[in-house]
Amino acid sequence: MASLLHKRFRLGPTSARLIPLLLLAMAPLLYIVLSLFLSSPISAQQCSQPLRCNDATFQPFLSTGVTIEKTFEVPARGTYGEGPSNLGHPANAIGIPNVCAVTVRVKASEKSTYRFGLFLPTRCAWNQKFLAVGNGAQSGGINWADMGQGPHYNMATLSTDTGHNSTGDDLKWGMNDKDKLQDWGYRALKGSVEIGKKLVAGFYGKPITYSYWSGCSTGGRQGLKQMQIAPGSFDGVLVGAPAWDTKHLFPWIARLAATNWNASNPEGFFGGREWQLLNASIWDQCISRPEVKNGTAADPFGGCVLDWNKMICPPQGAGDPNACLTKPQADTARKWYADWKDANNKLVFPGLPLGSEPAWPQVWGIGADSREPKFDSDYIRYWLYNDESYSLGDYDEEQVLADSRRINPGNATADQFDVTEFKKRNGKVLMYHGTVDGVVVPGTSQVYYDETVKKMGSVDEFMRLFYVPGMYHCSFTDATINAPWIMGGAGQAVALQQLLGLGKGWSVPYFEGNGKYDALVALMDWVEKKQPVEKLIATTWETSGKMKQRPICKYPAKAKYNRGDVYSADSWICA
Repeated sequence: MASLLHKRFRLGPTSARLIPLLLLAMAPLLYIVLSLFLSSPISAQQCSQPLRCNDATFQPFLSTGVTIEKTFEVPARGTYGEGPSNLGHPANAIGIPNVCAVTVRVKASEKSTYRFGLFLPTRCAWNQKFLAVGNGAQSGGINWADMGQGPHYNMATLSTDTGHNSTGDDLKWGMNDKDKLQDWGYRALKGSVEIGKKLVAGFYGKPITYSYWSGCSTGGRQGLKQMQIAPGSFDGVLVGAPAWDTKHLFPWIARLAATNWNASNPEGFFGGREWQLLNASIWDQCISRPEVKNGTAADPFGGCVLDWNKMICPPQGAGDPNACLTKPQADTARKWYADWKDANNKLVFPGLPLGSEPAWPQVWGIGADSREPKFDSDYIRYWLYNDESYSLGDYDEEQVLADSRRINPGNATADQFDVTEFKKRNGKVLMYHGTVDGVVVPGTSQVYYDETVKKMGSVDEFMRLFYVPGMYHCSFTDATINAPWIMGGAGQAVALQQLLGLGKGWSVPYFEGNGKYDALVALMDWVEKKQPVEKLIATTWETSGKMKQRPICKYPAKAKYNRGDVYSADSWICA
């Protein structure tokens, strides 16, 4: 769902808060200039051996139903991708090392096919490691842009198109098509990894020694699902804000929207004006606290308790009715923040976190003045009932929940919590989640963590969770609080490079390849050097160019201010 957030969040009515972030991130001008001309130290190796990047090179390693669509040698500091025709991932990889780009098509069933791409570094550069990267939302398309980071680490890198070509908020392709839904849910990735690994080993004439995954949102779900159904696929899995619980996530999104468009409760409707009043009041109550203002609070919204009386209109005739919420409107908002429980009082899905409000209008329509947002009903319309006439006016909460649990479109939900086989192989999971994520709420990662503990006991040996205070969905923060969030997560380096003009498209600016600051390198060090990840350091910059860093602590610990410069990670402890 990351691409859906990016598509809507940056262009929505609250994007004004992001503009200062765009400006401040461009502050280190010298670094930007250098990044245009210098490749990474790791990828600067020269190799006299030819790549042999042609179709014939791969023919001996192809099996029935697998064909090479295209091979192309990309020069050093080159650009590669499929551009706007690649609807789900139109951005190309830029500034990549010399690689062989390969596009492969696979027949998945009698009714469907999928494609995947490979970036293969030179034989001198390759370190016998393999990296697969994830997709966003329901998007179809090879994620060439995020693949571009892998060769900088000297890794052969793969991405699948999940079996179709569409934008992230388009679900119509799955209507009456169980094959395509299965490809999206798990089959395209599983097959791509299996076949891709064979092609990589054949191309180099050497075995792969270590394999890794990096993905956020849907990409996080993909990594967990693959770990569960094919535990030998990866040695390390880097998982951000995983949308792992699809059979509950989509009904929850529809429930949020249906609460707002409830015809029997028109007084509770939230339009743009009401959303702005709610957002402003929450920010005033939470961000005005002394510990937030002086910078000693790691999580600006953590521990904030709302006084709803400050938002609700006084008795009729008193105050300005345009500057407050009615009680029914406040009740609507309270329902969004509350956990959703079923008829048996069991948790279905956690509620929204305070501070996530800027994402609401752009992602699932809350605050929009149109009567029904498209995305919020399309899952039910196209994936559950195959009925184009369905609308949220027909929404039956308990029925939709029961049907979603029963059908589980694409078998996409990654809820096989006992991953003993993965653990036996010394596999490691590093999971992270932004605390103000309004797309896939942070509580879902805690649910996943807790359910795994219930199945397996202590998980510290192989799985660790890190919450990133103030980070939205997978990346970015609000410029008002400017929380450190850059930590080598999936898609972050590409966002910095292609949206902000900062960095080299991989790792963390100024700290490339350093496991203290780069989560992917930290995961590799945990797998290969037996160095457990106790904390990470997240980075951002002020408008002045001053670096701002803070430790990201292993759950359940949190960063606590100790003493010294609040901008320095050394001034904080995990407690």
